[in-house]
Amino acid sequence: MSAGQPEQNLSHPAALSAGLPLRLYGLKKRSEFLAAARAPRIATPGFVLQARKRDEGAEIRVGFTCSKKVGNSIARNRAKRRLRALARLILPTDGHAGTDYVLIGRAGNTGERDFKMMQDDLRRALRKLSS
Repeated sequence: MSAGQPEQNLSHPAALSAGLPLRLYGLKKRSEFLAAARAPRIATPGFVLQARKRDEGAEIRVGFTCSKKVGNSIARNRAKRRLRALARLILPTDGHAGTDYVLIGRAGNTGERDFKMMQDDLRRALRKLSS
């Protein structure tokens, strides 16, 4: 998702028609995060997931946040790196097109929880939000 890395996913119109994984785009503006904060959310042991269905666009947009409750800057950055890796693995295939997702780190758990368990948590949370 950074500027210098090539994306492995295809662009959204072709991906939608072929049933291939979608490309992830980042949430950048505070207003986008605030809109997602008013949307439904699911709390898991490792993170909180907020999901807002948009009317426009077919892409999946994702944002990450960790407050100072998570820990010092080293702990917050580690938690955000893990959340970004989690989103890159799961959201292109299991996320829904036209949706904004915000993953929020939780104190003590996001940086320490087993990554496989976090993957299962995200898949379960996505299923709950889609039903």
